[in-house]
Amino acid sequence: MKRRYGLARPAGAGSPRLLHEHLLGLAPMAVVLLNDLGHVTHWNHAAVEIFGLAQDEAAGRPLRTLLRMPQEHGDAFEPGGSRIRHAWTGAFLVPAMDDGTLREVAWWVYPLSGPDRARVLAIAADANRLRDGGPGLALGDVLVKAPSPTPLTSESGVRLLRVEPTLLPPGGADPSMLGRRLTEMLPAMPPGAAESIVRQVLTRGYPAVNVSVTARLPFAAYFGTPPSPEQRITKVGEPRRPAVPARALDRSAAQDRLDFLNDAGSRIVDTLDPVQTAAALCTALVPRFADFADVQLLESIVSDQELPPLTPDESPTAVRVAVSHDDAYGRWDDLVPRGEKLRLPAATPFTQSLLTGHSVSVPKVSERFARRMSARFADRDFRPLLQGRALLVSPLIARGTALGNLTLLRRPDRPAFDQFDVTMVEELCRRAAVCVDNGRLYRRESRAARELQKTMLPDTPPVVAGAQICYRYVPANETVRVGGDWFDAIPLPGGRLALVVGDVMGHGMTSAAIMGQFRTAVRTLAAQDLPPGRLLRQLDDLACRLGDEYIATCIYVVYDPVARRCEVANAGHLPPVLVSPFGDSELLDVPSGAPIGVGGVAFETAEFEVEDDSQFVLCTDGLVERRGQAIDVGLAALREYLSGPPQPLESVCQTLIDGFGAGRPRDDDIALLTVRFKGIPKDDVISWTFDALPVRVRHSRELVREALATWRLSHLADTVELLVSELVTNAVRHGAGDIGLRLIRTDSLLCEVRDDGYELPTLRRADVTAENGRGLQLVTALAERWGTQRTSTGKVVWFEQPL
Repeated sequence: MKRRYGLARPAGAGSPRLLHEHLLGLAPMAVVLLNDLGHVTHWNHAAVEIFGLAQDEAAGRPLRTLLRMPQEHGDAFEPGGSRIRHAWTGAFLVPAMDDGTLREVAWWVYPLSGPDRARVLAIAADANRLRDGGPGLALGDVLVKAPSPTPLTSESGVRLLRVEPTLLPPGGADPSMLGRRLTEMLPAMPPGAAESIVRQVLTRGYPAVNVSVTARLPFAAYFGTPPSPEQRITKVGEPRRPAVPARALDRSAAQDRLDFLNDAGSRIVDTLDPVQTAAALCTALVPRFADFADVQLLESIVSDQELPPLTPDESPTAVRVAVSHDDAYGRWDDLVPRGEKLRLPAATPFTQSLLTGHSVSVPKVSERFARRMSARFADRDFRPLLQGRALLVSPLIARGTALGNLTLLRRPDRPAFDQFDVTMVEELCRRAAVCVDNGRLYRRESRAARELQKTMLPDTPPVVAGAQICYRYVPANETVRVGGDWFDAIPLPGGRLALVVGDVMGHGMTSAAIMGQFRTAVRTLAAQDLPPGRLLRQLDDLACRLGDEYIATCIYVVYDPVARRCEVANAGHLPPVLVSPFGDSELLDVPSGAPIGVGGVAFETAEFEVEDDSQFVLCTDGLVERRGQAIDVGLAALREYLSGPPQPLESVCQTLIDGFGAGRPRDDDIALLTVRFKGIPKDDVISWTFDALPVRVRHSRELVREALATWRLSHLADTVELLVSELVTNAVRHGAGDIGLRLIRTDSLLCEVRDDGYELPTLRRADVTAENGRGLQLVTALAERWGTQRTSTGKVVWFEQPL
């Protein structure tokens, strides 16, 4: 049964104009009209209150950008688009324009057509206000508030307060009264325009806005009188036909139906996996409600494409993701296997349900109908499954998009599906569809987060001579999986290693995007081999040019395994911890500096010596910070935690995350970078210095040949001698000051030629008759890698050869 309550004026209500914009005085009702471009043409007073945006600010702007909607929500408002083929209801979070707070907004959205430019009518209400004001509210697919337990009596029945879209006053469906009520909520329009909108809203099966107290008696598998054949097809959203009076049902039957709806609904919403949701829906319905159930989702939903199709074609491809029945085990496995991909034949209940958005009910499948259905599939005989049974096919539609179908069958000894059954199945399908779509969106966001993390953070630590590296990243939100903290280990020329850890202000995807830009900038600047202080200076200038929100702390360290020395510059970050080979730990006293993005500050470079087998730990404040505790206390505890005999780096990282970080509120990311300094043995480094005379070219070849013979690398002598002579010749002709030559043996052979000239050599094309320019072409052709770098006194040109 259903009692309709009109928009009666509540005590203390506002002006008569605003009265029609309120839902039983519980919540303001925003009324928005969009033109064929998706721009706002009407924005009433309630919209100003709900969204915090004045009428003149909203007029003429696209609703998607106006309310900062994500793609999947904004598409459902696009005028003329296939995603708004059906009128729809739903609820999602929208930020308020005045203070940015997120509000859950309930929507009723209707596509329009006609000579005027109005193409979408959207009515919205604050879902929180509805929760607070109603004893039990259900909005389309979303349960807004569960009703408090109500004693079941023959007078009251089972009561649920349901927000259903209708503008009808409490006395009937007089079109003229309906038109007057809607006209009061709409702007001044040309003659006949308001009536056109009213007719379209009613035709869609979703009238506008009212609150109904409805007897929810959905489970009628064994109760009620079956409707006539012409009542079998029920339009989604159509106003319900009069239900069986509650006094005609006994108390146990009503309670049984309510328990069934609650139980089935709770099973459906238990997971974000679309396949598990479909399986839960089938399991909930069989055998209590039906003898056979299967769910077919469109292939695009199962294959996890970016977006489902805007409009299913007349014969779409679907995947049967769930099957449940109470026949003998395995009886239908060959006929309807789970996981099967199939083409749904056109002009069948399965495609009709998808294309129209309507449930299709057949009281009893005749032999002729079963034969015709089997012929459409061609490769198998479905007659044993269909013939003589009652059939119900309901679409799964979420946010205006068809996702798939639910198919139900009952044996001949059970009643056919009546109106209560269709109502209950549609309700469960709406809930299941929202869960399936939420699961699809969750998978897409998770995939995007994984891809974002893969591109923005290092994959595996680089293998470098003289150091071992290990790192960990733990996001504050496991759903997002990436945030504003970052780390990196960058090999530099001369066997050196750059270490960087940073922390972007804020959390979430925006901070992650900024972090990605900072990390890319640091790697680019590191390739120029700038001193740490100068690199941070360049990074700070870049942040100031990008925008005010580009604020981060950062520490940059360069380790030289030959000199066993570190250079470090700090931009407001936590100091590193150095653990000696004997287990003594200390917080290094490095200049703190201002964060990146502040602008106009200097960054000092400090140097310190390190011993072989010492450990170096860099982290972000998410590891050491505790609420109500100074950061210095956490740093001191970290230093003490790291003291003791050296441990494998993997164990150090895992212990810090699981042990030291245990009990920490996960409201901040953790970036952790640990390094064990090994150094390069002195016997693997040979260097010479000589004056810049042409005779030194031949002398340098002799020195290289002797060194390679000592290292038993004579097989490299011819190539290395040639390349060394070319670089020394360039230094003699184009450099300045003395010339330095150094060989370093690690996993490869590194050769460096140094001079005091500032101009870097460049690779250029040499013509056939050119006398210069061939030296670097030889280096490019014969060396595995080569490059140049500036030093504080000049430059270094280097190349590497594999051993």
